[in-house]
Amino acid sequence: MIRKRLLECSLLGLFLTGLLFPIILMAQSRKQTTSISKVWVADNDDGTYKNPILHADYSDPDAIRVGNDFYMTSSSFEDIPGLPILHSKDLVNWTLIGHALQQQVPLQHFSIPRHGEGVWAPSIRYHNGEFYIYYPDPDFGIYLVKAKNPAGPWSEPILVEAGRGLIDPCPLWDDNGNTYLVHAYAGSRAGIKSIIVVKQLNKEGTKVIDAGKLVYDGHELDPTIEGPKFYKRNGYYYIFAPAGGVPTGWQLVLRSKNIYGPYERKVVMDQGKSAINGPHQGAWVTTPTGEDWFLHFQDKEAYGRIVHLQPMKWINDWPVIGIDKDGNGKGEPVLVFKKPNVGKTYPKATPADSDEFNDNQLGLQWQWMANPKASWYFINPANSSLRLYSDKLPDSANNLWGAGNVLLQKFPAESFVVTTKLSFKPNPKLENEKTGITVMGLSYAGLALKSTKDGIYLVHIQALEAGKGKKEEEKQIAKWSSSEIYLRVNVMQGAKCQFSYSADGNRFTEIGEMFTAAVGRWKGAKVGIFCTRDSIINDAGYADFDWFRFTTSNE
Repeated sequence: MIRKRLLECSLLGLFLTGLLFPIILMAQSRKQTTSISKVWVADNDDGTYKNPILHADYSDPDAIRVGNDFYMTSSSFEDIPGLPILHSKDLVNWTLIGHALQQQVPLQHFSIPRHGEGVWAPSIRYHNGEFYIYYPDPDFGIYLVKAKNPAGPWSEPILVEAGRGLIDPCPLWDDNGNTYLVHAYAGSRAGIKSIIVVKQLNKEGTKVIDAGKLVYDGHELDPTIEGPKFYKRNGYYYIFAPAGGVPTGWQLVLRSKNIYGPYERKVVMDQGKSAINGPHQGAWVTTPTGEDWFLHFQDKEAYGRIVHLQPMKWINDWPVIGIDKDGNGKGEPVLVFKKPNVGKTYPKATPADSDEFNDNQLGLQWQWMANPKASWYFINPANSSLRLYSDKLPDSANNLWGAGNVLLQKFPAESFVVTTKLSFKPNPKLENEKTGITVMGLSYAGLALKSTKDGIYLVHIQALEAGKGKKEEEKQIAKWSSSEIYLRVNVMQGAKCQFSYSADGNRFTEIGEMFTAAVGRWKGAKVGIFCTRDSIINDAGYADFDWFRFTTSNE
């Protein structure tokens, strides 16, 4: 009898395995399917690529290659999760695979929006089987996070050096066994800028162990030199550093046979006759086939600091970045170029933008404006929606700019349309709960449903100079009898934004007022959703967002 039951169990197990295995494969396939943006793809599908490779605000990019894989991170300021981790096989097609920072420290300090604070220009490196990211918080010091897997989990931040105004750190593990750290200073906190220093780290890379030495003063030739990246090649120590300011500067390279200098100086890329302003701050990487490339950003105002890829070559132990048309040893950016040779061809890929909210966790493209509370949102797999519960605006907030529970993502292209469908269920014991779509920056605007004593109203919201504390202006558009609504914003060239709404998702009505998206603090505008209230009881209303989709203007 026992033998029979074991046989039956074995047969049942084989049956279930055979039945379920294709389902498991399909589930894994869905999970691993790479999304392709409808609004920006850098791969031209003909062996060339176009710049920017990422038309999104991945500010101050740094990148490395480990084996056949490239990894990139960037500044994230107050946004959480922070320190995005992007992955590529060919330097053109990138996906977002995780974040190294799930909460900003100190936790209480970042429980409300701290615009322009938090994570400034980081560096990513691979050493002894681990990934290291050094990042600066200009108000607290230089931190380190580590991981075995770049997709995470990452360690809690380790304070490598405390201090105000210490920014843009980058380590170097020298072949003599010593470990060094190069960094710059933020004038707004330190009272001085335009200088580069080198300090020694302990062997673990977790602590600065000396006062450091000044290795370059850029006040005369290279004002606002910052963002240094440390490399060693052919016996030279190299410091790649941008200078001249974010929108107008150039890429500088310093080199020396001694880590403490003196350093020779050379401008290796500037705008030249190209249309790419301020091309600088980024990362030198090599392909498995031995090619050299440089990733950098361009400041594009409301669109943020978007990422470009430039060819690079070495001449007489100096790098030349971009194309040197006049032969003076200084390159300028390219807009279209042959893709890097990485030994094979890889499929197109882009960071995700649209979200159907079908997964059990929030898409990686989303960020909050402060450390999130657990009660702000829940994924509802039963009906494939994202539920945002209303949360009271902080007492310090004069408008939505001061609310942490605004869920946002980067502008992914110059022109695009965002549409979302939501269902609003306000708490009957509360008034003035509000939910909708917004384009957020130092000034912001949006469309929302708002609960009042006599029902739900569709309202247009706008706060010009929100970053200066100006109050939000609200205009009633219509009383809304349904709990469901479709909200849309059409972002056109020049970051011109046209909001519209629909009851059925087919016929949209424009509100008639055009809004020009504004920069945030040190970053571009963002688009997203929110659910807020101005009072507090022991419960909350909520909004269910069915999906959030990016399309082109002609779809």
